[in-house]
Amino acid sequence: MQFIQFCTLWITQTKTPRRTATLIQPSVVGRASGMSKRGYHHGNLKQALIDAALTLIETKGPTGFTLSEASKTAGVTPAAVYRHFEGREDLIAEAARQGYDMFADLMEFAYQSGQPSAMAAFGATGRAYLAFAQKYPGHYIAMFESSISVNRTPELAAASKRANDVLEKAAADLSEHIPVEKRPPESMFSAHIWAMSHGVVELFARNSPGHASPFPPEDLLETGIGIYLRGLGLIDADD
Repeated sequence: MQFIQFCTLWITQTKTPRRTATLIQPSVVGRASGMSKRGYHHGNLKQALIDAALTLIETKGPTGFTLSEASKTAGVTPAAVYRHFEGREDLIAEAARQGYDMFADLMEFAYQSGQPSAMAAFGATGRAYLAFAQKYPGHYIAMFESSISVNRTPELAAASKRANDVLEKAAADLSEHIPVEKRPPESMFSAHIWAMSHGVVELFARNSPGHASPFPPEDLLETGIGIYLRGLGLIDADD
């Protein structure tokens, strides 16, 4: 639970795009029957649509809603959506990009919080995955469960790479304590922890039916990382 509290501290120090956009309502001019849909600030409109999509993703899944539903949730006409997005996949991709940006920021914050200990920094970045999934389920689903490729746009690919680079950096720091002949590639090292974190989230942290665990997901991840690091000789067997 200490890391969840740590994540909360990060969130209070960081402005995220979710729920912060204010949609400027149209001016009511003339007869009610002829109300004009004017006055939207385009930047706020785009974010309002993303926020609406995140709400729908959380409740219906990434393929369970239409652009019309997103526009209705945002309080705009369906035609307004196409000012910013060509289709639902583009809207989800932008939600995913924002999610990766937030995720990368959290990973970097976690990494820095563990310094100068390579062990502490590595463990914190692994647990950041779990904390992010619990705090931002809509973004998490858009990022990892929507079937949207991270290569869909250059911006999405760059945001995803930035998050992965932090974990690889933490793995590289820690792997320096492993003899060269026993040292796994940094990308494999980080991928193992990423996969372990993802598995805990998917099976035990998101209320998946039939996958209840008698242990908190934080404890499952902590012990899993510990077993992995013992196998690499980074933790003594009796620690």
